[in-house]
Amino acid sequence: MRYRMTFAVGLAVGYVLGSRAGRERYEQIKRTAQRVADNPRVQEAAGVVGAQASRFAGMARTRVGDTLQHRIPFLHDDHKPDTGTGWPDDGVEGHNARESGIPY
Repeated sequence: MRYRMTFAVGLAVGYVLGSRAGRERYEQIKRTAQRVADNPRVQEAAGVVGAQASRFAGMARTRVGDTLQHRIPFLHDDHKPDTGTGWPDDGVEGHNARESGIPY
């Protein structure tokens, strides 16, 4: 609740200060922000940061996937046939509904 109140107070203060600054100041800030965004150095830096973020995300995805495969046995790709149940076939006859004759 405290955070909501802080956010509401911040929103009110921003509104009051923004309305006092007026449309001219808004347009000036907007032009400055557009110039910064269009700057080739800023775009290059953003591209580098985006590439690094993608690389780190890929590494994290690989590490988490490897960890999960070690901890959760049926995530291993052992090239076993698909049982159609979503669970791995442990090789025991009559294990799933198809082999046991139980109707679906």
